[in-house]
Amino acid sequence: MGSRIPESLLRDELTALAEEGFDTSAPDANLSSIAGRSDEEAARKRTEIERALASLPRRPDFRFDEPSDLAAIRAARPDGPRATKARIAKTTLGDKTLGAWLGRSAGCLLGKPCEGWRRADIEKVLRAADEWPLVNYWPVLERAPEGARYPSPTDPSLRQNITRMTRDDDMDYPILGLHILETHGPEFTTADVGQAWLHTLPYACTYTAERVTYQNLVNGVEPPDAARYRNPYREWIGAQIRADMWGWVAPGKPEHAAELAYRDAALSHTKNGIYGEMFFAALLAAAFAESDIHKLIEIGLSEIPSNCRLREAILDTVAWCGRDSDWQATWERVNEKYGHYHGVHTINNAAVVLMGLLHGRGDYQRAIAIAVMGGWDTDCNGATAGSVMGVILGAKALPAKWIAPLHDRISSIVAGFNDVKLSALARRTAAQQRRVLAGL
Repeated sequence: MGSRIPESLLRDELTALAEEGFDTSAPDANLSSIAGRSDEEAARKRTEIERALASLPRRPDFRFDEPSDLAAIRAARPDGPRATKARIAKTTLGDKTLGAWLGRSAGCLLGKPCEGWRRADIEKVLRAADEWPLVNYWPVLERAPEGARYPSPTDPSLRQNITRMTRDDDMDYPILGLHILETHGPEFTTADVGQAWLHTLPYACTYTAERVTYQNLVNGVEPPDAARYRNPYREWIGAQIRADMWGWVAPGKPEHAAELAYRDAALSHTKNGIYGEMFFAALLAAAFAESDIHKLIEIGLSEIPSNCRLREAILDTVAWCGRDSDWQATWERVNEKYGHYHGVHTINNAAVVLMGLLHGRGDYQRAIAIAVMGGWDTDCNGATAGSVMGVILGAKALPAKWIAPLHDRISSIVAGFNDVKLSALARRTAAQQRRVLAGL
């Protein structure tokens, strides 16, 4: 396959293939036999192992059907409304669009100080600081609890230091989505998304699947191969965090939102990595016209395959939330069944977001706090839960405690968007809503 493949990347690939239902026992054993070696013979064997992965057999116990092309995804999805019937008033639409930007920003900012932490560690640190459960942004602590990875007292995401939404990749991608629409229009292609990355995103500010895809694009690997070549992170959360813009610009049109999301996701992801972005884009589009979380989840599920791992995890989470009065009991169930996935995988983090929305019971603060206290990819999960609640409630109904500290400002690494107003981004998003809806 060309250049040598690092052992760590090959191990991640074997994990990804096992999750996708392939029998990796033979390559696992072969790789273990040369573990840690850097000699020429080990390099040759790693290349041989990589080449053999293309012909691995599917495990007989794997029961899911998970396509990655749009036509096959649509053929495998259940019935759905495809578009909501309720009319969305222009004034309401504007308030909800601003609410989306504000709600996502505040939820993201809440999750930044504990990104990547385990749920138990979050509780331990917050209890030591007398801040459990979360009801506000994380505080400055002059002395962190023993053994904790706490941000420095000058960190701009801590309560006393907040002056804006600080730079975060979870906010860079909706901004980049807006740029793509303004540049290429509603008919943008996956290739357009790739070019936008290369021209506006610094490589060092991309991660996991996005970083691998960026490398592939630079080396001339085009979509859809850019999402697959040496990319063991193709089902991780990177596409799911890019869902928002596509839902925001297709209010009341979940099927079209899912299609826009697909064009974006297919650049860097496959299977459940794609489904996560399509699901939340459809849910967000429907949230402009529907406020019942259960109905929104049903609409989101109608745009992804009916027999995929993400759907199973979502249905499990809905059922568990219905049985449990305590979100922590639900989290234990989620962790027991889906905690084996990496901390930035799509499936387990989607479950945490929905856990926050369902146990939040319509309350913005409770929804984002639960999504963050659940751990794993906390800034992503707080952002997505905040986006959904921001659309449902609208900007005027969002608590000032969460919104006022942002001062209507956001910093971004996306070229041309270093320091802009959230309200300006909302107005520009509204202009793209009109373009998208005019074409339907």
